[in-house]
Amino acid sequence: MAPVKALLLENIHPLAEALLRDAGMEVVTHKGALDEDELIEAIQGVDLLGIRSKTDVTARVIEAADQLQAIGAFCIGTNQIDKDAAAARGIVAFNAPFSNTRSVVELAIAEIIVMARRLTEKDTALHEGRWDKNAKGSHEIRGRRLGIVGYGNIGSQLSVVAEMLGLQVYFYDTEDKLALGNARRCQSLDELLEVAEVVTLHVDGRSGNAGFFGPDQFAKMRPRSLFLNLSRGFVVDYDALREHLLSGHIAGAAVDVFPVEPKVSGDPFSSPLQGIPNVVLTPHVGGSTEEAQEDIGRFVATKLRDFVDRGTTTLNVNLPAISLEDRPGDRRIVHFHTNTPGVLATVNGILAGHGVNIEGQLLSTLGGIGYVVTDVRDFPREALAELAAMPETIRLRCID
Repeated sequence: MAPVKALLLENIHPLAEALLRDAGMEVVTHKGALDEDELIEAIQGVDLLGIRSKTDVTARVIEAADQLQAIGAFCIGTNQIDKDAAAARGIVAFNAPFSNTRSVVELAIAEIIVMARRLTEKDTALHEGRWDKNAKGSHEIRGRRLGIVGYGNIGSQLSVVAEMLGLQVYFYDTEDKLALGNARRCQSLDELLEVAEVVTLHVDGRSGNAGFFGPDQFAKMRPRSLFLNLSRGFVVDYDALREHLLSGHIAGAAVDVFPVEPKVSGDPFSSPLQGIPNVVLTPHVGGSTEEAQEDIGRFVATKLRDFVDRGTTTLNVNLPAISLEDRPGDRRIVHFHTNTPGVLATVNGILAGHGVNIEGQLLSTLGGIGYVVTDVRDFPREALAELAAMPETIRLRCID
């Protein structure tokens, strides 16, 4: 039997490669992202795909994948994966929702201080040979009002750290979130923009967030306030931000994400925000610390390994979640199927008809997909063929 083959793109941490190789898998790596046609060619014969944020796994890619079992997004976001198309094929998708939270929070805090003290301008002046020592436009962050848009894993941790530094925290989220510490919830984005002196975005990549922060929102921000976007590039109108920076209405901005980003380090980059004083531009490095990337590599690679070895799908983003305890000597049948009444009874009826005794079993459903994991001592290949022939079967696999 051929070993499981994994393809890891976009400079995923070497620990991920090591973990998969130690599990007996063949691993191929690629330093950059691939476009759709390149990915379709590369994915043939691949069981596991590892990506970061710049590779799009489209429905066309998924349809062309002849044996793909799982996709690992070695990052927080999964909007670059067509999760519905993957689910329809029984391809599970994992991500790392918590691993780089602290790294993003620290970058946000650092950039707030850099902008409040106008350090980029001081740095540029000295590099150009000019000594420009003055306090004009330079402020402490203590006591300033920070407005956090999006109070998920990153936004809520930023709230705690910012409060420890003396910032007054306000937040807005479309969902009802518990305020941490002394943070105050705003009932609307407009309410937050009226009060905040620093506005930072930490929203997810759902399509409904595209372009939600534009000319109207910048106009409602307080004069001489600061703006940060460390979430998704497509949520902000950067041409509008440029206008408000040049007019002086916005005093500074820090941007880590862009609507279109180069696929490989060293490629050319262009943005309407280039060349504007007190603007910090970083190349999507919010989660790019050695600590975060190592943790992400470990977390996602472990999820992929456990799915291959045990059929475990906990913390996946598109299919039912199951974790069934291993029993020494058992063989495991993992069965993705359409979520219709009677499937479990049919599965068990087929096994019983072949004299197979079930040692352990778990079923979970999500939307139109069901997933059942069944442990047995032994069973004839004819039983497996009957399970595969069920009209409800999406994907069937036996783990010895």
